[in-house]
Amino acid sequence: MKIPSQLISLLCGLLLLVGCSSEKNPIDGSLQKFVLAMEPDKDPDAMLEDREAIQEYLSQSTGKTVEAIVPISSAVIYEGLKNGSIDLAYLSSTAAAKLMESGAVDILLAELIDGQPYYQSYWIGLKESPYESIADLRGKRIAFSSRTSTSGFLIPVWDLYTQGLIDLEGGPKGFFGEDNVFYGVGYVSAAERVLEGSAEAAAVSYYVLDQDKHLSPEQRARLKVIDTQGPVPSHVVVIRNALPDEDRARLRESLLQINTEAPELRDRIFGAQLAPVEADKHVRSTLEALKLMRTMQF
Repeated sequence: MKIPSQLISLLCGLLLLVGCSSEKNPIDGSLQKFVLAMEPDKDPDAMLEDREAIQEYLSQSTGKTVEAIVPISSAVIYEGLKNGSIDLAYLSSTAAAKLMESGAVDILLAELIDGQPYYQSYWIGLKESPYESIADLRGKRIAFSSRTSTSGFLIPVWDLYTQGLIDLEGGPKGFFGEDNVFYGVGYVSAAERVLEGSAEAAAVSYYVLDQDKHLSPEQRARLKVIDTQGPVPSHVVVIRNALPDEDRARLRESLLQINTEAPELRDRIFGAQLAPVEADKHVRSTLEALKLMRTMQF
């Protein structure tokens, strides 16, 4: 019987995590090795180079062995943080908030965007469209980036609710229309619905329009911001709650030093400058939005 390749990959990923557990120092209880998990969201060859670079940097700066791994899915990262086979990871505020609710992790540092630990979510539309705010889109076809996106779904829905435009019973369909809500598989899929005319607006992160990151200059030139919502908490480096204080401090100091010692590597791995934040305050809006999602009808 032939074993599916997906199952083989999953089993290999799980075996990798089992082998990642680190022995403790018998004197102070600190770990002999740290395991950093990177999400599989880039070109595999580029990720291999980044993985080797970050584990070398952190090993040197912490004075301990650091292993950087790229599991086959985000779910493996979340489970690893819970079961102790992964020590720290770079995650969205939504993923971090869910893990904080379970008591598995704490926020070590947050990404700064233009000096702030948050950014904006946009509703975008065609430049020639008549819409000037989200309220103008009642009964119109719209696209969310995906059902799991923080800036392309979670925060926009939370904002609609706080404005009183949607309620728990009707959800987004109660405002936009029963057959007018589309869920994409990322920012580009949502923006393309607008560009091709099958949606009047799309919920995306600010950088889809403001930066040369997802769309071509020609595509971006055809779009405008209809409305904004936020602040959206920035991505964070999370750490297992069970890690000893000494290890926590060692990793925090090492990652703060990367801001000045290896900024290019930092940007490739973590996006931007890293800085301390108050964990509960940082993800407050995300936690409120998650609670809302659990009772809203979609």
